Amino acid sequence: MRRLRLATRGSALALCQTRQVGELLAGQCDELIVETTGDKQRDVPIAALGGRGVFVKEVQVAVLEGRADAAVHSAKDLPSDTAEGLVIAAVPLRGDPRDALVGCKLDDLPIGARVASGSVRRRAQLAHLRGDLAFFDLRGNVDSRLAKADDFDAIVVAAVALDRLDRLDRVAEYLAVDIMVPQVAQGALAIECRADDYETIERL
Repeated sequence: MRRLRLATRGSALALCQTRQVGELLAGQCDELIVETTGDKQRDVPIAALGGRGVFVKEVQVAVLEGRADAAVHSAKDLPSDTAEGLVIAAVPLRGDPRDALVGCKLDDLPIGARVASGSVRRRAQLAHLRGDLAFFDLRGNVDSRLAKADDFDAIVVAAVALDRLDRLDRVAEYLAVDIMVPQVAQGALAIECRADDYETIERL
């Protein structure tokens, strides 16, 4: 059985997720690391880059061009329309969909507290709950975000990212879904391959 080439971003979280998928495929996989627009422009807010899709396009191109057999994505990063020529062939067991606060619990945040997140969705929902909070943009991989946590009263991150990277000790509070509605598909992985690659579809 030929080894599958899995395209992925190069962050610690993306590689961790890709290796989890590789284990599910009995280890018969190799990694192809691809740098995306979102990775290249880390000082630009995600919304300014165009929102969903900025972390997947180049990874998808690697599959379409045949440099990889499949791509491993955080499903929440995918646009709602699947790219032409590709198909989502598998979705492994979903992880925790919730968001989490690092640094301080919501009820313990002082008036005017400084809260950082790269997500417009998260900031909007927290502003609805606490109109006194001051919000700041936060970009980077999970470890770089955690390293900046001391600059703010709290930061907001996906709980599943902390879980997969063994950083759950940093969680101050898990935000229930009736307080903070998660991003669509947060916690899930999506494995894409070419729509006409029936052998890979079957294996996935």
